[in-house]
Amino acid sequence: MATIVARGNKWQAKVRRDGYPPMSKSFARRGDAESWARQQEAEMDRGAWRDRSSADSTTFYKLLERYVKDVSPTKRGADVEKLRIEALMRDDIARYKLSGLSPLVLAEWRDRRLAAGCAGATVRRELDIVSAVMNWARRELMIEVENPVAGIRRPPPSRARERRFEGDEEARLLKALEDHADEDPASKAYRKGSRNPYIKPLVCLATATAMRRGELLSLQWRNVDLEARTAHLPETKNGDSRTVPLSTTAVAILRDLQDLRDKRAKKNNSDVDNTVFPISIAAIKKCYQRALSRARTDYVAECEKAGTKPDGRLLGLRLHDLRHEATSRLAERLDNILELSAVTGHRDIRMLKRYYHPRASDLAKKLG
Repeated sequence: MATIVARGNKWQAKVRRDGYPPMSKSFARRGDAESWARQQEAEMDRGAWRDRSSADSTTFYKLLERYVKDVSPTKRGADVEKLRIEALMRDDIARYKLSGLSPLVLAEWRDRRLAAGCAGATVRRELDIVSAVMNWARRELMIEVENPVAGIRRPPPSRARERRFEGDEEARLLKALEDHADEDPASKAYRKGSRNPYIKPLVCLATATAMRRGELLSLQWRNVDLEARTAHLPETKNGDSRTVPLSTTAVAILRDLQDLRDKRAKKNNSDVDNTVFPISIAAIKKCYQRALSRARTDYVAECEKAGTKPDGRLLGLRLHDLRHEATSRLAERLDNILELSAVTGHRDIRMLKRYYHPRASDLAKKLG
C-alpha cells in the first residue's frame, strides 16, 4: 500500500514494493498524490512499470545541452547543428521537462514557428533534431520517454527552388563583395564593400564548381592539384569522397588564394595555413547578407535617380542558390548526366534534377 503524508502545504506519496525502487512524489492536493500512487501500483501489477524519474527531473534544455556537447561534435554538420540546437535552447520549449514534452506541446510549438514566418523546411529540420535528441535520450541514456515528433504532423516539404542569377544580379553582387575603400581615401572612414578577402573568392568558386558550402570550408590545400586541375574532397555530405574537376576560372581563383595565403604567412611570419577558406559559417552568412543588402540598396538608389520603378532584382537570393546556378551552368557543358552527377556529387539523379534549372529561352535556342 502507498503512504500519503503531509509535508507542509504539500502531500507526499510514497510507494514501496519488493523488486522495485522506492518512489516518492509531492503534490499540491491529496487526491493527486493518491491518484499517482494508484497508477504506479497498477503498472507494477501489470508488469508495465517504468522508471520515469529522469524524464520528470530533466528539462529539454539540459538534454539539448548534453547532446550538443557529446553527440554533435561527432557529426560532419556539427557547426550547423550546433547553431540550430542553440536556437532551440533559447526557445520557451526548452523549459519543459521531458515527461511534459508531449505531441500537443510540440504541435503548438510547430504552429507558432510557422506563424512567425519560418519556412516549412526549416521547421522540418528542427523537428529532425528534436527527434534525434529524444531517440538518443531513450536509447543511450536510458531515459524512459516517448518521442513526441512521431505523434505530430510535419510541415510539407518545400517546393524545389529554381532561383538563378538574372540580368546583372551576379555582377552587382560581386561588386558589393569587393573592398572599395582604396578607391577614395576619404571613404576609409566609412568603409564600403566587404573587408573579408575570402568571401568573394568563395562565392566565385561555388559558382564555378557547384561545391557545397561545407565542402568549400573543409577544402585543404594539400588536396588541391592545380596542375591536374582537381580538388579532392575526402568526405562529403553524403559520406562519399569526391574529386572535383576545376575549370580554368576555378584554377585562377585558387591561384589568387594561394598568393593571398603566402603573403599573409610572410607578413605574419607564420606557417602557411592549409585551409583554403579559413573563415567560419557565421562570417560567411553575415558577409553575404550584407553584400546582398548593399547591392539591392545601390540598385534601388539608381532606379530612384533614373525615375524608374525597381523590380525584384537581388531579392530572395540565397547562398545555396549558387549551387543551383553552378549545376545549371555545368549542365550546358556536360551533356552526360552521369558526368554531371560525378562533378556535383549527387548520388540520386532525382535530387540532381532539383538543382538543374535550364532557362526555357536557352532550351529554345538549342531546338533551332
